[in-house]
Amino acid sequence: MNDLETRLFSFAVRTIKYLRTLPAKIEFKVIRYQLIKSSTSSGANYEEAQAGSSKADFNNKVRISLREMRESNYWLRIIHGIIEKEDQELSSLIKESDELKNILGSIVQKTRSK
Repeated sequence: MNDLETRLFSFAVRTIKYLRTLPAKIEFKVIRYQLIKSSTSSGANYEEAQAGSSKADFNNKVRISLREMRESNYWLRIIHGIIEKEDQELSSLIKESDELKNILGSIVQKTRSK
């Protein structure tokens, strides 16, 4: 597993564990569902990209991974906007999703120009 695969996997696991700590309110139920899907999908699509059948397939899977990470970042920022206290783990997850977006975006840009 390369460093990015490890980070994407770890991000998904940390996100799921964090979501377990949220209150049982209806708005968090919707956010949990969406965020679990997007955070795990980003890593899954990057994994699939590693075995892409062509450069086009690789590029497509990495673009999907980027879109899913952008969505994850959005949902994390929504949580940040509605909780009423500072949360270190949430801040760390937002920072990690920003970094992962930048890495995936860079891969998309580099592979697009080739």
